[in-house]
Amino acid sequence: MTNPFPNLQAGNHHVTSPPDKLYNCFAWAARYTDRWLDPDRPAGYWPAGIPLRLTLNTLTAVYAQHGYVRCDSPDHEAGYEKIAIYTDGRGIPTHAARQLPNGRWTSKLGENIDIEHDTLDVLDGPTPAYGGAARYLRRPSPRSLSRETAEHWVTNT
Repeated sequence: MTNPFPNLQAGNHHVTSPPDKLYNCFAWAARYTDRWLDPDRPAGYWPAGIPLRLTLNTLTAVYAQHGYVRCDSPDHEAGYEKIAIYTDGRGIPTHAARQLPNGRWTSKLGENIDIEHDTLDVLDGPTPAYGGAARYLRRPSPRSLSRETAEHWVTNT
């Protein structure tokens, strides 16, 4: 069997949680651990008011509901939390990763494990890997917000 993540090596990531079928990478990036964020999956969650299609723009709209806006770079910025959306060769979203306060990234690998990884490119690659990061989003990190706003995001995301 071909390794779907040839750039993922022992020295550039570590496992942060065991496999869990309740949530996927798109949900994990938005801090959900109780739902599968996907309009096409039976019993999947998709927010009201957003077209029922998984596209780069609809997924961006989902994250916008949580305060994320587009930005130009995955580079770490103090006071901001970032999401990177990966797409395949057709521009269809395949994965999302969230940047941690230390500048590293966290990802959920389908129904499998969560990992912390050094860079976004450790998950790049041809099919069946995720393609590459195509869009970056950011919002003020919960630690840089007012207590009330931060509690709302943590409670509702």
